[in-house]
Parts: sequence; C-alpha cells; structure tokens
Amino acid sequence: MATVTYDKATRIYPGTERPAVDSLDLEVADGEFLVLVGPSGCGKSTSLRMLAGLEDVNAGRILIGDRDVTDVQPKDRDIAMVFQNYALYPHMSVADNMGFALKIAGTPKAEIRQRVEEAARILDLSEYLDRKPKALSGGQRQRVAMGRAIVRQPQVFLMDEPLSNLDAKLRVQTRTQIASLQRRLGVTTVYVTHDQTEAMTMGDRICVLKDGILQQVGTPRDLYDHPKNVFVAGFIGSPAMNIGNFQVADNAAKLGAARIPLPRAALDALSSEDGGRITVGFRPESLDLVPEGSTGAFHVKVDLIEELGSDALAYGTIAEPGAEGGITSGAGEDQIIVRVNPRETPMKGDVISVAIREGERHLFRPSSGARIEA
Repeated sequence: MATVTYDKATRIYPGTERPAVDSLDLEVADGEFLVLVGPSGCGKSTSLRMLAGLEDVNAGRILIGDRDVTDVQPKDRDIAMVFQNYALYPHMSVADNMGFALKIAGTPKAEIRQRVEEAARILDLSEYLDRKPKALSGGQRQRVAMGRAIVRQPQVFLMDEPLSNLDAKLRVQTRTQIASLQRRLGVTTVYVTHDQTEAMTMGDRICVLKDGILQQVGTPRDLYDHPKNVFVAGFIGSPAMNIGNFQVADNAAKLGAARIPLPRAALDALSSEDGGRITVGFRPESLDLVPEGSTGAFHVKVDLIEELGSDALAYGTIAEPGAEGGITSGAGEDQIIVRVNPRETPMKGDVISVAIREGERHLFRPSSGARIEA
C-alpha cells in the first residue's frame, strides 16, 4: 500500500493552450478511497491517466509512496487499472483473463491459480471461472475486470468510470460491492466518475475538478455542508442546490417581496466588484413551508410534483414581483426545488409560502463565486 501525491502536476495536450490539468496539488492517503469528480472535460480522466503513466506530465511530478514515478513506464508503477469497457480477452476463460498479467510476469502456475481463486471467492465469481466473458452479464464482466486488478496485488487501484456501462439498479449494487471490497482490501484507490451521487456514496474524500483546476477536496459531508464556491455548491447534491443572485438593500438580500437578513461579516466581504448583489444558495430540504406573511418567507408557484415514495419534490418558480431570473437549480433557470412531505404534497398550480431554515443558507460573492464565511 502507498500514498499518492500530485505535486503541481500539469498536462497540456499538443496544439492546445489551456492545460487539461493545471498544477494539480493533491495528496491521497495510504488506503484511502479518493473520488475525482466533475463535468465532462474537467480533467479527471486525464489526472488518472497521468498517474497510470498513460499521459505525459508536462510540469510538476507524481509520487507513489516516496518514489517519483513521473517518468516511470506504466508497467513499472505497481498500479492496476479498471476501465469503463472491461477490456477482457473474449477468447480466454474468466480464470485466464484474471491471471493473464501474472502469467506474463512469469509467476508460477500454482501461485496464479491460488490468487485467481482467492479473488474469485472475494468477488463471488468462483462458479464462473471456466466461462468465457460473452457468457457473463455486464456486472459479472466488471467484477472479472476488478479480479484481474486484485490478483496483481498492486499498491494503487485506478478506476475510470467502471460503472457507466451498467444499468441503474446494477450500478447501485456494484458501487456498494466496490466500496466494501476496497475497505476490506485496504488498497489506496483513485476512482473517476462524472456521477456525483456515486462520488458521495463511495468516497472517503471527494476531489472536485473544473476546467482542469482543483475546486475543493474533502469528505462528502464537508462538500455538502461547506461548498467552497458556487460551482461546488451547484454540482454536489441531488437534487442540486437552489442558487440565486439578489440585490442587497438595508442589510438584507431582496428575494422578490421577501427580505433575507445578512450578517455583518457577509456585508463586509462584498466589494464594488459585486455590484451591490450577493449570491445565496439553499438546498431543497432547507426550505420550510410556513404560514403566509412569516418573516423571510417568499412564494413559489408549483409547476410539477415529483413523487419518489419516501420523498417528494416540488418544482416551481418564485411568484414574487422582481424575482424573475434570480434562481438557478438542478431543474434549470428560474426554477426552484422544494423538498416537501410526500404525504401532504401541494397540487400543480398551487402557490406555497416557504422560508429558508435558519443557519442553512450559503452565501457567495457574485464576482468570484467564492464562499463567504458568515
């Protein structure tokens, strides 16, 4: 087992000016499950491939343990990679696929068999060892690909969107298996996904990337409760946070007819660059249905109710004068999402009165998107 260190690691693809990964500083602890997450093109797969040795590092360096592997060949890095598309040999049995890397390395046959059988037992694949990949389901093939990584007993596992080819139910089941397996084996793991739900449920820590730049790294709870900027706030959480830019007047943010009082520290953090506005974020579950005329309350006209059995979400627009164009949520521009009691859902067309729960709003500077601690 080993730590992984990105020390200002940068990758610039030939013919481009902007780095795909820009001075990435990141430390992965020994035995940690770290998830790299972000939208398409953010640099997460490039970061993983740099660690694997499949992409050049144009500046900075990468260490596995105390060893600088920046210019070391992939085969000599003591890593094992699990790909999105399984990459199994169709003409080989499951056992041969799992043991192939050991065979190439000249490992004795008896040891290969022992390691393959042990990995198959861990992954519930013992009865499939003599089958060919075409006789397996997608989830079983992905487990074979993981078995191939496990038998090599590497210092670091690298996983590049290994669940994206699976259907929704199997994806949930397999992510649970991967997370529990990693904890049993205790191998340092770097896992790439674009699915923030996957990231939240699997990772010890999450690293959020945007345009090749590290935005924030922390535990799932850290990122959910204390997003460092507007991008992280809007990206982490399902459904997404409601975020709006509001005019500041009389020490309060104006949300239509409602006033959201702002602490002195927040007002002091704003500058002329912010244009007399502040960005306020609040999660769907941070809105309470309140009586008409309550302090800080505003009205939402319900456009759609999404019933999820144990949960329900109301999608709507703010029904206040001067509030148009202020809010953005996971449902799109001008949309607001409210988590409501599934036993007492409002009807489509209803106007509900809601208020942001005390202590559950997030404040940001409009000019930079940076969090205001207040």
